Amino acid sequence: MKQQQFLEVLDRDEAERRWRQAIRVVAASAEEIPLDEALGRVLAEDVRAAVDVPGFDRSNMDGFAVRARDTFGASEEEPRRLHLNAETIPTGVAPQLEVEEGTATPIATGGMLPRGADAVVPVEHTDVEGAELIVRRPRVPGGAVAFAGTDMGMGETVLFAGARLSSRETGVLAAIGRERVAVVGRPRVAILSTGDEIVQPGEAMRPGLVFDSNGRILADAVRELGGEPLFMGAFRDDVVALRAAVAEALASADLVLLSGGTSKGEGDLNAQVIADLSPGILVHGVALKPGKPICLAASGDKPVVILPGFPTSAVFTFHEFVAPVLREMAGVPRDHRETLTARLAMRVQSERGRLEYLLVGLVPGPDGKLAAYPMGKGSGSVTAFSRADGFVRVGRNTEIVEADALVEVTRIGREPSLADLVVIGSHCSGLDLLASALSAEGFKIKLMAVGSQGGLEAARRGECDVAPVHLLDPESGTYNEPFLDGDLELLPGYTRMQGVVTRSDETRDVEALLADGTLRMVNRNRGAGTRVLIDALLGDRRPPGHAYEPRSHYAVAAAVAQKRADWGVTIAPIAEQTGLRFRPLQAEHYDFVIPRARANRPAVLALRRLLEPESALRARLVEAGFGDPSGN
Repeated sequence: MKQQQFLEVLDRDEAERRWRQAIRVVAASAEEIPLDEALGRVLAEDVRAAVDVPGFDRSNMDGFAVRARDTFGASEEEPRRLHLNAETIPTGVAPQLEVEEGTATPIATGGMLPRGADAVVPVEHTDVEGAELIVRRPRVPGGAVAFAGTDMGMGETVLFAGARLSSRETGVLAAIGRERVAVVGRPRVAILSTGDEIVQPGEAMRPGLVFDSNGRILADAVRELGGEPLFMGAFRDDVVALRAAVAEALASADLVLLSGGTSKGEGDLNAQVIADLSPGILVHGVALKPGKPICLAASGDKPVVILPGFPTSAVFTFHEFVAPVLREMAGVPRDHRETLTARLAMRVQSERGRLEYLLVGLVPGPDGKLAAYPMGKGSGSVTAFSRADGFVRVGRNTEIVEADALVEVTRIGREPSLADLVVIGSHCSGLDLLASALSAEGFKIKLMAVGSQGGLEAARRGECDVAPVHLLDPESGTYNEPFLDGDLELLPGYTRMQGVVTRSDETRDVEALLADGTLRMVNRNRGAGTRVLIDALLGDRRPPGHAYEPRSHYAVAAAVAQKRADWGVTIAPIAEQTGLRFRPLQAEHYDFVIPRARANRPAVLALRRLLEPESALRARLVEAGFGDPSGN
């Protein structure tokens, strides 16, 4: 069957306008719930105090209730003497005696101030001699006293409708004695994952299938925004089953989300099912990257959305189109998105004609200004969105954004992602062991895999604490050291054996593999240290697959294991865990370039300690197949 094309690909804002015109977005009806269930909910009405807080004049410390004027002029040299009344006021007890002129009553912190008193003298400023209190410092009226109603007065509005209840707000409600509270009902969001390739976590996996991450991501995103997710399950490409599931979802939910089946290819049935609704599909295709296939629809005035199947596309379009609607349904105002200016660290290319959302990680440079590092791993990446600090909008008519260009970054989340150790450079499974050990010590790590060359440039600009590199200088045959300048130092890491991998049934040596022009290789990305080794190995040869350039050793091993390639170059630990046949080429040095200005940061010092020769972490690296810096 020939794939159908999108009939009309709309601008993002026009797409949202058309959809919003057709759907009805109102806050869910209020419900009254117990206070102990109110955390995270949104208030449906203003809350006024029915009592004064505090409800009585209260002592703020252990001491003696007095009339302030009886203490005026008191000092160490000339103390004032007051007669002690025949009662002590603990907490929770109403006083019986009035504090008359020249008298004082012992009182505990939180105790009710007796009639006549207007101040409390701290116990440390007094002495007791028999029935007399010796006051050595004066007090002013109101000293160490919280008067009734000074925190909250009866009838005062203490919380306003629309407030999301955190522990601070629930504490206020408890303080005024509220046992129950009116909150906005949670909008119910039905979620359907679709596709013959979908399996749920825990089910058997085989090549060609993918675990359903979208169902989990969307359900928890709905919950974070104050909604109640109704996960309807995963459905195969069966039009009858899909129609029944959509009908059930519409009957039970305020908003319906489907994931997958938007691209108008053979077997993509979601759009066909939703097209039968009335008014049905309002927008099918938006000029976005990622997220072009999104489908915005309605049943009556109830919103229905088919999100793209790839995780990053699904999450991004959810936050762009669905999240604002869900916030309004949950009684929360649409978020004002915080934007900031940063310098783009690397040159990026974009597709003309589509508004592109470029996920970026933010790191401060030595001057305090932010650099934005592209984190794109494609629309199928689950990790890119979770690790990004924000995104850059690249206009529809822009093809290239040069490195060092100033860009506007829209933050993801409300709080800055502060890291104790910023690591930019080449990735390695050994680095994962180091990062795990640092995390166990309480350090927060930010990892951005941009290749050895990208990491070296980040270190030169002072934008990272550590740049893992494995760069071979062809002239000297030396790794990493020749690439340093005066502002950088090298922390020796470990060695890792690089070699050619094939499936286990291929037994020929490296020269025979290279000589066989029918074998398909898997390359590495430009800028990676491994690419330098591969280029030297190939010379002028360009075997099939030379243009296939994944960005990690894991991806190389997967390509060979899944028979998309016949050979590639990766490291021994990954070859072993993947079950591939390994032919050693050379041990490369994986070291850490550190800007001298950051050399004494606590996390960098901890990294040095972990890499000491006799450390427990060094032993773990050796056990995992990594050698010491001497090459052993």
